[in-house]
Parts: sequence; structure tokens; C-alpha cells
Amino acid sequence: MPAFNIRFALFLPLLALPLPVSATAQPATLLQVQNLGKDAVALNGPWQFHLGDAPSFAAPALDDSAGNNGWEQITADAPWGAQGHRSYVGYAWYRKHISITPAPGVPPDWSLLIPHAEDVYAIYWNGRLILTHGTFPPRPQFAWNEAGRVFHLGPLGNGVLAIRVYKYPLGSYDNGIEGGLSAPPILGTPHAIQREEAANDYTRLRGSQFSFGTYSLEALVMLLTFLLWWRDRSQAVLLSTALFCFSQVAIFLIAGHTPIHFRLIQTLLEPLQATMDVSLMVLLLWLLDLRSNPALSRWTGIFAMANIVLQLADGATCLLDWSNPHLTLFCQWSDAICTVLYTITELWPVVLVLFALRNRLDAPRWLVAGFAFLAQLAFFLPVTFSQGSRFTHWTLGNTLRLPLFAIAGNSFDAQTLSEFGLLLSIIYAVFSYSRQALKRKQVIERELRSAQELLQVLIPEALPSLPGYALTSSYQPAQEVGGDFFQIIPVSAGSYVIALGDVSGKGLRAAMAVSLIVGALRTLVEADPSPSAILAGLNRRLYNRLQGGFATCLVLQLDAHGRCTIANAGHPVPFLNGSEVALTGSLPLGILESTNYEESQLELQIDDFLVLYSDGLLEARNAQGEIFSFERLAALVADRPSADQALRSASAFGQEDDITVLTLTRIAVDKEPTSELITPVLVPA
Repeated sequence: MPAFNIRFALFLPLLALPLPVSATAQPATLLQVQNLGKDAVALNGPWQFHLGDAPSFAAPALDDSAGNNGWEQITADAPWGAQGHRSYVGYAWYRKHISITPAPGVPPDWSLLIPHAEDVYAIYWNGRLILTHGTFPPRPQFAWNEAGRVFHLGPLGNGVLAIRVYKYPLGSYDNGIEGGLSAPPILGTPHAIQREEAANDYTRLRGSQFSFGTYSLEALVMLLTFLLWWRDRSQAVLLSTALFCFSQVAIFLIAGHTPIHFRLIQTLLEPLQATMDVSLMVLLLWLLDLRSNPALSRWTGIFAMANIVLQLADGATCLLDWSNPHLTLFCQWSDAICTVLYTITELWPVVLVLFALRNRLDAPRWLVAGFAFLAQLAFFLPVTFSQGSRFTHWTLGNTLRLPLFAIAGNSFDAQTLSEFGLLLSIIYAVFSYSRQALKRKQVIERELRSAQELLQVLIPEALPSLPGYALTSSYQPAQEVGGDFFQIIPVSAGSYVIALGDVSGKGLRAAMAVSLIVGALRTLVEADPSPSAILAGLNRRLYNRLQGGFATCLVLQLDAHGRCTIANAGHPVPFLNGSEVALTGSLPLGILESTNYEESQLELQIDDFLVLYSDGLLEARNAQGEIFSFERLAALVADRPSADQALRSASAFGQEDDITVLTLTRIAVDKEPTSELITPVLVPA
């Protein structure tokens, strides 16, 4: 056989083998919309899709066949991230070839409803820009969670609808399946689109009934607790409740119902979330009776401060332009680190609940503990498993957010239910706490009232007339009840014992010590009226009975002829005619079991002016921190004021402690003695 024939024979079997077919582009599908009239139509089916950006992508004559120059087909009912382009950010284009035939009698005037798209987009018809929603880079701007947008297209026939979309860089919580259209655009007459938009709004609002009701309740609780706290600002639990409810309501309004810039909303949400987290920590400290634990209180403060700083830092990061390629990586890493760290701090309420389990809690507090535990876990777990999910592809975070059931279009997931239970339990617990606090306050007020009445009995309603003296006295406690005391006790005809002193501390404890001292004074004067014996007897009775405190006291015994004996137990020395009297100092009462008190003698002449006072007069402090001082006191007494004038001068300067002032002016024996006493007025209950 010739060589040619042999080669031909060998080639013949190859002719039977299938030949490779070159890939051919798939042309775009033409969507024919027939008899478009009163009803709107969803632009379903395949759309031509291309990643990237070019001005020619809007041109109607562009060859956008799938497989040609990077064009492909996807649907508009799911984001591009769920259709093979996971975690893609930047520009992409959608194109749809449409033939529109209006129904008989319907003018060819059309509108388009874009239900939702992420994040910035523009609509083109046959290459003509219709409208842009948001602002494209270099400074992108777009609204948060906008429900939908209507565009008026005008009279259209056959052509190409093109949508240019820009997706903003992803945050730490994004799962990567976002981007572009998530529901097909809807085409129809302006009236039909208006009906479609109204139906969507109705569905959305119907599904938000429970949320609106919950946050309306929170707004009411916020207002009531704030007003109650304003009336009694010592109730930190009321302020914490008001702040907790305020942050919840503000987050709801801003995140879901305020069409403002995405980055601004993110920046606002972070401090609001921090307010909610910190106020919940403070609420749990109060409601679960954990404030008495210093370590828990200290760590709560540390976690609260860390939460605030981290969320503010995260919010500041959101203000930066993530679309800038020089900032994108920095912003994403900062967001991830801040989010992970402050999410850890949000577990602290769970720790507080675990510590509270060791306490004996009543029913309201058990409810708060239980729902706080569930709410924080329901919040923490989805957020935690959503972090970096575009890399891990974990779906547990989304699974935990799935609704458990729905009622009348309102979906209920674990977080919604636990947070609603937490709100109700907080309301119940705060009401119970406030009622108990009110009862405790009423008991304390009754005790203070009793102490005031006791002091009113101990302080004479009028001073006796001391022959040979003009006497003035004034007393003003720093609180409802005080620790200053003075007594004028007659010894014999024309002779009196005057005692003026001060118990360390203020308030009810000091007042009880005063009652002990005044009772002992009268007994001691009857036994021995000498000042040294009186102070020694008081010291014995007060030793180990003032719980670490002490009392100062000045005792005088004087007669109508100016003879005066003085002994001092650590009390400020009196002024005589503008100068301090030279007295031997001794320890205050109640410090040592046995102390000797030396006596000094004075001869008061006619018109001599003696001033006795408690240290509250010296220690009056103004707004600049200056004390009244000896210099000011010396200048004051040099003008020979009445006791009330001296007290008013110090009080106007800035009272911080109880003040008692007693003045004695020596007059002739044949003159009529005078006395003036000014004390606090006890207002009837």
C-alpha cells in the first residue's frame, strides 16, 4: 500500500472522535413585559452582571453576553456575595434588556422601585442617567437600612436598564454574602409603584408592632425614672434605669428609622451601646445587692471604663473613609480589635449575675438575674460567632438570630424575648427597690425627727438671765441634727456653770452622744460644780463610748461679780475683748481613761466682752477652699458682734460644720441682765 494511503487509513479513526467545541457567549435574555398596566411587575430572571466599573457598561449597544469580556448572569433576588462573589467590595454593574408594552389605554409612563441595594447605586436607561442614590467615592455616602427607593423613569419602550452599584468595605461583623441587589426591582406605573411601596411599608410596620410597643414602654419608663431621680438624686438606680431605657430607645430610632449617613449612624450607635452596657452593669450592682463587695465594684468600674473607651474608639474609626485604599486595612483591623475587646467587656454582667447567686435574692432580683444572664448570652454569642465569619464561613451567628416563632407578622428570636423579659424584670425590681428605699428613708426620717426633738429638748427654749451679764447665743447645725452642745446651769444664787462643747462627727451618732453628755452634765454639776471636776467626770463617762470619736468641751463657773473659773478639754479657747484667753490645754474627752484638767481664773470687768464658740466657726470654708481662720475671727469679735451676727458671718462665708456662738458682756450688777437665744426652728411634721 502506498505510504499516503497508509497515513490516510490511520487518520480515519480519528474522524470518529468528538471534536472540541469552542465556548460561545450566551446572549442576554430579553424580558418582554406585556400589557403593563395597573399591576406592577418584578424584574425577575437572569441579569447580566459584571464586576468592576466602566462608563461603557451603561451603553445600550454594549455586547454583554455572558462569557464575553467578564460578563455573567446572576439573579437580582439575592446579593452577589451569595452568588459566587463572596466578600467582594467595590463596583459592579447589573443590566437587563427589556421590552415594555403598555396595556390598552395606559400611557407609557413608568416608575421603578428598588427595594434594597448595598450601598450606593445609580439607575441608567439606554445609557441615560436617571438618578443616583447616595454618593459614590471618593467620599461615599449612603443611608442606613433604607427600606426602598422609587425612581421615575418616564415614557419607555424597548431598551436596557443598567444599575451601577458600589459596595462599601466590610466590617468585622459582615459575613461576606452582602452586596448589590437583594430583591428584584419592580416596574410599573407611578400609581402601581405607589401601591407597591405602601404595601411594603405596611408589611414592615406590621412586623414592627412589637418593637414599637416595647420601645414606647421603655420611653415611658425612661421619663418616669428620670423624673423620680430628679426629685431624689441619691437614687442612682433610677438614673441607671433611665439611661438604660434611653439608650435602647435611641438605638432603635437611629438604627432602624433614621435615614442618615451610614458612618455617622455607626459613630452615634457606639456611645449609645456603651451607655446601655454600663447602665446595665450599674443596675445589676444595685439591684442584686453587690455594692457591698469592694472588689466587684472596682472591677465593674474598670470594665465600664474599658467598654466606654473601646466603643468610642470604634465609633471614631467609623468616621474615617474606609473606601480610601490607604485606610481600608487600618480601619478594618481597628474595628475588629475594638469590637472583640468591648464584646468581652459585655460579658461582665454575666459575671455579676454569677456572683449574685450566692446572695439571698427576692423574686424581683431573681428575675433580673435570670433575664440579664439570658439577654447577655443571646447578644454575646451571635455577635461573637459573626466576627470574621467571611473568613471562617461560620453560620452559627446567623442561626442564633433566626426567629423562634412569629405572631401577626412580628418575629421573635432569643435576643428579642430575653431583652423584653429583662426590661419587665428591671421595671418590677426597680419598683420593688424604690418602695423598699422609700420605707427605709421614712424610718431614717423618723429617727432624725426623734433626734431633732431630743435636741430641741436639750437646748433650752430661753436662756436664764445671768445677773451682771448681757448674754447672746446662737446655734446652727450643719445637718438635720448636730454635735454641738451648750448648757447654762444655775449652781447657787448668782452663780452659774456654762458648758459649751463639740462631739466629733455629725448627724445622728453625734446627736446621741450629745444627749449622753447633757444628761451627765447636770448630774455632775449637782455633785461638784468646779469645771475641772465636771470635765473629769465627763471624760470617765465617755471613755470607750464614742466608737473611736471624742468630744471637746469648755466649762466656766462665774458669778455676778465677774469671778470666772475655766477649764478646757481640747476646745477652742474663748476671746476676751478681741484677744484669746491664755488657758492650759488638755486632751479632749473620751481619749484616755484618766485625764487631769487644770483650771484658770479670770476677773471680768465692767464692759468686758467674752466670746465662746465651737470650731465650726473657724472651719467655715468658701468656694475657693479658704477657711474662715483665726485672723478673720479676731477681726470679727473685735467689733463685739452678737452671737447671731458672728454665726451669720461664718455661715455666709461657707458653713461645713455645726456652729455655736455664746457671748457674755459684763454689766453692772444693778443693771437689768438680758439674754438672747437663736436656735433652729423645728418644723412640725
